[in-house]
Amino acid sequence: MKRFLFTLLIMNLCLTGNAQESNADSIQQTKKISRLNVGGYGEVNYTRNFFSDHVSRYSQPEEHKNDPSHGRFDIPHAVIYLGYDFGKGWSFGTEIEFEHGGTGIAYEKEDEEGGEWEQETEKGGEVELEQFWLQKSFARWANIRAGHIVVPVGLNNAHHEPLNFFTVYRPEGENTILPSTWHQTGVSFWGRYRDFRYEAQFLAGLNADNFTNVGWINKGTSSPLEFDVANKYGASLRIDNYSVSGLRIGLSGYYGHSIGNTYPNDANGTGATYKGKVAIGAIDFTYNDHNWIVRGQADYGYLGDAAELKYMYNRLNSKSPYKHSAFVSSNAYAYGLEAGYNIFSQIQSLHQKNQRLYLFSRFEAYNPYASDTKGVSYDYTDVKRFAVGINYHPIKQIVIKGEYSRRFLKSLYNDEPSVNIGVAYEGFFL
Repeated sequence: MKRFLFTLLIMNLCLTGNAQESNADSIQQTKKISRLNVGGYGEVNYTRNFFSDHVSRYSQPEEHKNDPSHGRFDIPHAVIYLGYDFGKGWSFGTEIEFEHGGTGIAYEKEDEEGGEWEQETEKGGEVELEQFWLQKSFARWANIRAGHIVVPVGLNNAHHEPLNFFTVYRPEGENTILPSTWHQTGVSFWGRYRDFRYEAQFLAGLNADNFTNVGWINKGTSSPLEFDVANKYGASLRIDNYSVSGLRIGLSGYYGHSIGNTYPNDANGTGATYKGKVAIGAIDFTYNDHNWIVRGQADYGYLGDAAELKYMYNRLNSKSPYKHSAFVSSNAYAYGLEAGYNIFSQIQSLHQKNQRLYLFSRFEAYNPYASDTKGVSYDYTDVKRFAVGINYHPIKQIVIKGEYSRRFLKSLYNDEPSVNIGVAYEGFFL
């Protein structure tokens, strides 16, 4: 009988010629491999932005039309995987992520607060325990996982490692409106049957006090406390199909309540009056064949009682870690398409060495404030972005990326061009 072993989040897209497997699927049938698995991935990036970084660049665009460019080095993610197969179907997985090379408390300029400096305290600071779970595998089609797990809603969350997208940074649209990487504590049932892979999850709810006009529910999983509040709950579902050779098509969704998922529990207050329903639907695909890689996704979300969030106690209290004074939209969307061709496939000597060079382009559009709340508009959240560049793979586990990108905003604002360069790896060391 084949032993189920932990090979957490390994990426099939760039390592094989087949369609991409779900990175949430962290158990595969394998032979002759150690029970202990250690791996990870990481990125180092450089960006030069040829537009203003002033806080009033949207409220007073004419005054910042000729502001100087600005650059930055960044380590967006450095991740360590650790897993162990106990035998008899029991396995363990964990993932520790260091974001932006730092830990602890960070100061950020909050554009939505008029450029005010705010101290941001996220759970664990800039070091996160992104996964921590125990799993019982009964068969290939039946696995139960409990603990802190990835929520595979949308293409970015299901396939978020740096070898799974062409751009230097994660695709901007989904990365703006949804938590990324979306991870919460809960229970999951998943499996693979014939040409289908499926996963259903029961989770702690999102926290509406963290929703914003520029990020919609992006920060909804964050908690400044030593625990995740679970007064309200949510559920997610994902189904992927692999019937066509080289093609994976996925459907995913989420539903849950978000208002009142705070501490202490005000059972007779706003949490009892309003629900803050969050409903998200997404479709995505990956095609990897004939030297082409094409990926696409579309996400649409609805938030109930959005107009009431601005007046919630925690958002008005100056001592609360949740202070957000802007309105939040009842709707948000993001869609994008990218395609790349491996030109080294036409150069026999390089192709035989398994070196690859993809020329790619990407277009996406997104808006975290897609519907005006009480007639208040934030037009600068309506973004279209185009990118063109290269991905060079000297070996399977490493990619060197370069791109030119441009955000196209509404005509009253300045467009935002940039040049991005990055190097990333993904692999297992043991």
